[in-house]
Amino acid sequence: MSVSNWIGWLATGIFAVSYFVHNPVRMRWVQAAAAACWITYGILLHATPVIVANVIVVVLAVSSARISGQRNVVDTSDGSGAVGEAPLPTLE
Repeated sequence: MSVSNWIGWLATGIFAVSYFVHNPVRMRWVQAAAAACWITYGILLHATPVIVANVIVVVLAVSSARISGQRNVVDTSDGSGAVGEAPLPTLE
């Protein structure tokens, strides 16, 4: 089996694993990794459509993961909770 075939199987396996990742941000990172493998596969086969399509997937997956990850960042500077959430009531 050629290297390109192994990379294709690896990419398929990584993408399949993403269905079992429960955290949406992690799932997008796993999908980006699979798409990066598909880009390598496309480069080895000189398949421009495979490369271009998966570059788009990587950009969207990484962008989405970073945006979603930033929304879920907990701001502990005032102890109120996650950014964008209503502050917790205090007993002051």
